[in-house]
Amino acid sequence: MTQRIKLGPHETKLLFELEKENIKTFSFHQAEEVLSIPYQSVANVIYRLKRKKRIMEIEKGKYTLIPARAGIEGHWSEDIFLVVDSLLEDYYIGFQSAVHYWNLTEQIPYQVLVATTKRKRPVKYNSQQIRFITISKKRFFGFIQVQNNDHSFKISSLEKTIVDILLFPQYCGGLSEVSKAIWQARNDLDWAQVLKFLEKLQVSSAVRRLGYVLEILELCENVREKLIQDFKGFRWLDPSSEKKVSEYSKPWGLILNVSEEELLSWKGF
Repeated sequence: MTQRIKLGPHETKLLFELEKENIKTFSFHQAEEVLSIPYQSVANVIYRLKRKKRIMEIEKGKYTLIPARAGIEGHWSEDIFLVVDSLLEDYYIGFQSAVHYWNLTEQIPYQVLVATTKRKRPVKYNSQQIRFITISKKRFFGFIQVQNNDHSFKISSLEKTIVDILLFPQYCGGLSEVSKAIWQARNDLDWAQVLKFLEKLQVSSAVRRLGYVLEILELCENVREKLIQDFKGFRWLDPSSEKKVSEYSKPWGLILNVSEEELLSWKGF
């Protein structure tokens, strides 16, 4: 049931103008432009709208509209990916969040992971945390724009998602989750694109992990042949797991600190 809430003229004007332009998230500066009143008066309007649960603060100076249909308790939440899009320009939804978006896991992430080139503190939106993972500019590529009604957000492509979690298994729940994602995506991946992304990154640990996982899964022998090379030294199979030496994979130059059984635990054996 929608409860009628009395709004002042400035509050009504701000909500009307934002909704007319279909703006779901806005900044304090945008509110100033709409209202054309002194700074403190704008701050008072924002304060009153927050108290009346018609807007919600995402972070300092950033807000999202709450539709009147949400009622006095404000039981409503804007799509969190669209909220992320309002917080910064250079970003993409990635890692475990992208794995879930591409239906490569049944696990629901407890936080939204966002790749960006600049450091940014986590943001809590309703009961979910938005965590920002800083990556170098040379790794900031391979994302697409997804349209959601009248708004859009950026997310890593299926191929870049796989490459990113090979590079950073710790942001996907470990290499067992990585192997499951690869298995689930095996028929949809553009393997030429995966190889192209790996070539662009020039990070041998991601190449080694992919080769080893494909070998364990008995997949894509032609892809494995293109990955094999004369690796120098050894790298950890799963840097997010305990650094214990059990055995080595000489062909892939890996220290196997995760057993094959652990790697394939999602298969039920």
